[in-house]
Amino acid sequence: MSSATASLYLRGIAAAPGLARGPLFRLDEVRLDEVRLDEVRREAALPPGARLPPAGASDRERLELAIDAACAELTALMQRPGDANAKALLAFQVAMLRDPVLTGPAFAAIADGVALECAWLQALALQIRDYDSADDAYFRARAADLRDMRDRVLRASSGTALLPIPPGSIVTGTDLPPSRFLEMTWDGGGIALTEGSTSSHVAMLARAWGVPMLVGLDQAILQGHGEALLDADNGLLITEPDARTAAEFTLRQRRTRKAGSAAANELAPPFTTADGERVQVLINVADQTELEHLDPACCDGIGLVRTELLLRGRQDLLDEAKQNDAYCRILRWAAGRSVTVRLLDAGGDKPIGGYTVDAEANPFLGLRGVRLSLVHREVLATQLRALARAAAVQPLQIMVPMVTLPEEMQQVRQMLDAAIHSLHKDGLECVRPPLGMMVEVPAAALTCDLFEADFFSIGSNDLIQYLTACSRDSRPLGSLRDPLQPAVLRVIRGIVDSARARAIPVSLCGDMAGDPHCISALLAAGLRSLSVTPAALPAVKAAIARYRHAAGDAGRPP
Repeated sequence: MSSATASLYLRGIAAAPGLARGPLFRLDEVRLDEVRLDEVRREAALPPGARLPPAGASDRERLELAIDAACAELTALMQRPGDANAKALLAFQVAMLRDPVLTGPAFAAIADGVALECAWLQALALQIRDYDSADDAYFRARAADLRDMRDRVLRASSGTALLPIPPGSIVTGTDLPPSRFLEMTWDGGGIALTEGSTSSHVAMLARAWGVPMLVGLDQAILQGHGEALLDADNGLLITEPDARTAAEFTLRQRRTRKAGSAAANELAPPFTTADGERVQVLINVADQTELEHLDPACCDGIGLVRTELLLRGRQDLLDEAKQNDAYCRILRWAAGRSVTVRLLDAGGDKPIGGYTVDAEANPFLGLRGVRLSLVHREVLATQLRALARAAAVQPLQIMVPMVTLPEEMQQVRQMLDAAIHSLHKDGLECVRPPLGMMVEVPAAALTCDLFEADFFSIGSNDLIQYLTACSRDSRPLGSLRDPLQPAVLRVIRGIVDSARARAIPVSLCGDMAGDPHCISALLAAGLRSLSVTPAALPAVKAAIARYRHAAGDAGRPP
């Protein structure tokens, strides 16, 4: 495989593991806010089937239609089977496009005679500039979502479309918009970006979907380079590989696939360590569509149902019958296996229009989780009634997110008691489910002994973020968020010890549970229950099978 173009060996940071081989596809690096308006109007010829605004439509009508079209496209993407992160990202974009605070300035400019394209670019440029300059990394990460939304609406208004990315390509560029990732058919291929972050939304999607990905790639001119080898396990992109390098890489791919197939064929429980100790492995899901092509025998049950992604609008939050039906469908899939349903964890990066607080200065430290539920008690009461009714069909347990103080658990428990009483009064069959809590706020992690809970589930993502004072989306601070650092492991061990002392079941349902490099440390800390994304099951089972109990380990929790 010799080539007139010399090979390049480019270093990057692994954001999602794996190996990929394919042609380079370079994303268009021109940002619409950096080009002149007349260039925007001279976009490429319309693709087949492109939708144009009606003849004679005013600019206001065209913008309204374009926003509607963009929301429809994003909503259609949300209906595809996918993980919770994907649905949350798309829901954020739809909520923003429906927010008059975002779109109002563009309509006002059009009313003053400004052309649609210029009005939309100017309105979004101000918002993007504010997000880009924010001190908080969470807000800076949202700037990419705003650019993604801006460009989608502009394309819809002009009837143009992006060139499709061929399956199997190695996608390169500065960054990859989340919705563009979700539009692709990931049949092989991978991602190599010069910017981005290992904790960005696209990186989380890539890990969940098994797409190899590098970020922070060495800058290089890649025009003229055809095929590339992406070794995300070792942080390397090789362009125009010679015949020997390509052959060795292909052999590695075959060995990896063979090992993966063997693990998949032996996926079903029990999950046991090298010395025969049983580990419970459950999965994280957002709704029943994720379960349609998944055999329940592949796991021990569901350790986390994210209801903030199951309930997509204000109307769903007060629809008890609809919620009950959704929970029952998930329970029927589980067929008697353990199911833990988390109460609404809206807020932060999971907005719900008309429910969450808009424009909080620091949303991850604001009204979210149980804090927000206790403000909207009618919504919490509806969810508790629906869950108690579903528990009469098959067993489930309820988990309370973002708990900080014992009083919060007491208030939820009182509301659950009231929900059971009201259901009995209404003559509806119900069962009181066990009530547990997420341990993700350091204040709760350090005082577990003060909480009345039927079980604990450690939320490692937020726990690490709060312990290290580092946003998930901050690439420069990535080394500070190391999940295996002593502070994190010490706190996790303390939670496990506190639970064991009181005979309270404890599990972990964050990203650490699905990271094979963390399994040994989690088991050594005493955890014997993990909840992971379905895609992580083979690697997690293999990592558990390699673990052997050593002297000094915390041992088996209850």
